[in-house]
Parts: sequence; structure tokens; C-alpha cells
Amino acid sequence: MCSNSAVTTATVNISGERAALFGLLADPLRLRIVELLAAEEMCTCHLIYETGAKQTTVSHHLRILREAGAVTTAEVGKFTWYRLTPHVLDTLAASLAELADGAERAGRHRLPCAP
Repeated sequence: MCSNSAVTTATVNISGERAALFGLLADPLRLRIVELLAAEEMCTCHLIYETGAKQTTVSHHLRILREAGAVTTAEVGKFTWYRLTPHVLDTLAASLAELADGAERAGRHRLPCAP
């Protein structure tokens, strides 16, 4: 039986936060919305046209992105314009870089197994 590595509450919290961030991009339509908003601000009607999705579906994904702080909104007349918040993508990129650095350092490091 292998010895159990030290899993702390902090480790679980970090993994949970990382999973939540990656979850933002796990849905193909939500990822497409993020890609579109990375290029320019768009209103819902543009996102519906570009994705081919129904208004209710686009609104659902925009709500998830808004609640996560991944997009901000600006009311212009009767339209709501959406803008991507770069810090969320910066956080995702940093998380991936951290994982890549860890994999690089791990090399052939192995925890000992109990006899």
C-alpha cells in the first residue's frame, strides 16, 4: 500500500478554485463567447449571431461569466455590451504555468511506497 501524500485543506481549496476557473472555459459555447470577447466588446445580439445559439442560452453563459467576474457589462441605450476581464485569463494562464513548472520540476521524483 502506498503512503498517502500530504493533502491539506489549502491544497483542496486551491484545486477547487483552479477547477472553477477551468470550468469557465470547459463549455464549448462559453469558450467561444470568451474568444469573441477577447477580440472586441460585443452586445448579446452580436454574440447570438456569431455563435448561432439561442438568446436564452447565450444569456445563461453570460450570466455564469459575469458571476465569475470574467466579463463586465456596460449599458448603452437599450443594449448591454460585454467586455472580457483580462485578469481572469491572466489567473488561468498563471495556473497553467504553475502546473507546467511543477511538472518540469517533478522529473522522476517519486514518493516512497510503504512495504
